[in-house]
Amino acid sequence: MADRLIVGMSGASGAPLAVELLRQLHARCPQVETHLVVSRGAELTLEQETGMRLEELRPLVHTLHDNGDIGACIASGSFRTLGMIVIPCSMKTAAGICSGYSDNLLLRAADVCMKERRRLVLVARESPLSTIHLRNLYELSQMGAVILPPMLTYYNHPASLEDCTRYTVSRILSQFGLDEDSYEWSGMG
Repeated sequence: MADRLIVGMSGASGAPLAVELLRQLHARCPQVETHLVVSRGAELTLEQETGMRLEELRPLVHTLHDNGDIGACIASGSFRTLGMIVIPCSMKTAAGICSGYSDNLLLRAADVCMKERRRLVLVARESPLSTIHLRNLYELSQMGAVILPPMLTYYNHPASLEDCTRYTVSRILSQFGLDEDSYEWSGMG
């Protein structure tokens, strides 16, 4: 069985992060079968932030799932995967995952990862965070999800926004043991 990874895109700002993640998976991890599910909000944000249409992502993934197809393979725990990355993860999506409100495929796939105790990485995008957001993210962390907001770092001396994006993607891939070119902290000395 090939390694399988689910990537969900929700409607928060951060579509370039998802595009870079898919490009890196496609180029550096051909052994990983990537399953993409995209909310309507994410589709609109993708076009707004990158000028890309959803169909342009199809060559980067094994399967592009319809978010309304609640019977897709990724909605079942018997479909084994390495886990799921929600990038970007809106606070609406985080709330839906936290409460088990699985009314679409993206939320159902995340719910499956939680119930099967598979890795779920949420690239949470919001600023500032309200008490409700913090509570939901805390609860998700307590349930086993990894909360990985795309934070800026300076020790790796980024020269561009693209460097920052690649660094975040590297951190995400490392959660699944798929990162070979990480920006590893080597100390101050």
